Amino acid sequence: MDFSTKAFDSTKAGQAGLANAKTECLVVGVFEQQPLAGLAKALDAASKGLLARMVKRGELDGKLGSTLMLHEVAGWSPARVLFVGLGREDKLSQKAFNEATRAAARAVLASRAVDALWTLPQATVTAQNAAWAVRASVIALRDATYRFTQMKSKAEPSNTVLRKVVFAVAPDELKAARVAARHGEAIANGMALTKDLGNLPGNVCTPTYLADTARKLAREFKLKAEILGPKQIEALKMGSFLSVARGSVQPPQFIVLKYEGGPARQAPIVLVGKGVTFDTGGISLKPGEAMDEMKYDMCGAGSVLGTIRAVAEMGLKLNVIAVVPATENMPGGKATKPGDVVTSMSGQTIEVLNTDAEGRLILCDALTYAERFKPAAVIDVATLTGACIIALGHVNSGLFSKSDALADELLAAGRATGDTAWRLPVEEEYQEQLKSNFADVANIGGRPAGSVTAACFLARFTEKYEWAHLDIAGTAWKSGAAKGATGRPVPLLTQFLIDREAR
Repeated sequence: MDFSTKAFDSTKAGQAGLANAKTECLVVGVFEQQPLAGLAKALDAASKGLLARMVKRGELDGKLGSTLMLHEVAGWSPARVLFVGLGREDKLSQKAFNEATRAAARAVLASRAVDALWTLPQATVTAQNAAWAVRASVIALRDATYRFTQMKSKAEPSNTVLRKVVFAVAPDELKAARVAARHGEAIANGMALTKDLGNLPGNVCTPTYLADTARKLAREFKLKAEILGPKQIEALKMGSFLSVARGSVQPPQFIVLKYEGGPARQAPIVLVGKGVTFDTGGISLKPGEAMDEMKYDMCGAGSVLGTIRAVAEMGLKLNVIAVVPATENMPGGKATKPGDVVTSMSGQTIEVLNTDAEGRLILCDALTYAERFKPAAVIDVATLTGACIIALGHVNSGLFSKSDALADELLAAGRATGDTAWRLPVEEEYQEQLKSNFADVANIGGRPAGSVTAACFLARFTEKYEWAHLDIAGTAWKSGAAKGATGRPVPLLTQFLIDREAR
């Protein structure tokens, strides 16, 4: 799908001009309680009061998410005009705008229009501008057209015929809107990669597959990829990481992917993604019900690869490094047993009380490895705990950090993109739950505050740099009829990096 922007003069003459636009579908926003204003008013005049009559009959009311498609109306040049309800003008929040945009996307895609002229970014969204609205619209349109069909025996014909969308914005907003459209496409491409990796079955998306994906990204975007195999991982004394990999016949891979867009001396942002490509729980075996969804346990890895792809496409003037410890967690004769003690790369010993708390065991060695980059900040991303789903559901990712400044940056990026997070504590008092009689630390702290103690475990390996942890167990995928990866938190992470570049 091709996205572009066009200057639109919002004067009365300009509004009348859009009634004469050559497009298969003109998309127009209307407000509740005042559906005939702005462009809608000009269209009503051109159609000799058609819209006023429809308002009177209750067919056009502007309620949030409502849509009305009119075809080949006398006095209008567009083959179709779609009216989209934006709700009350004084309550057009980011959430409301996104809801209206998704409704518009569904209607346009169902109409079989090949191109569309999209005017929704002209509406004033609370605390945002037209550039934000353009980027949000691009992401929504791409999300509406995403399909995962790679594993079907026969190629399914695409129902999407929409090929071109032009966003009409005010002349003084055109430059920013062009950048926003480009950024929106990059973020959508990163999200699509993240979704594809998450949706692939575990027998395809293995640790080696993730490593090959990193190599492909390196070739496409001229990044630097370094892939460490089992012997190199062992030489680095990553005993905690290897303890998880021991039960699988699939060799673990330690993936480092570097984007060098900033000055050589600029300290990089390091993104660490949990890459458990399938998680049975190991010897602490999970229940069989819904275990198929454990293919999504590598969505942290998928999101950092998707983010670095988006950053590279945008060409941000930053240095960003993705680090992915990739493995399966399987039961087997060589698998780690509950009660085993392993030694991490940092030298700290860990009593493994539950082999299903494996994400922290691979992340801790990756976090220690990240020290060598002398990072400006390290953010790890992981589908880490079911406890986070109990705490926050499927709306917010869990955010943990001892740095108020870093946490505030990430929270702001989440609010700006609608890919929200909620900050939870990571206080020393919780370390008491991780005490072990036989090692420096236990890998679980019991049922109380499970997501907090998991973050506290990771914090023990991050004392040499600013660090934040995102628990995406509740936001990385959906279950049920809409089962599939969501692409989160690529928007949050990318916005964080855009903001860092602007500092």
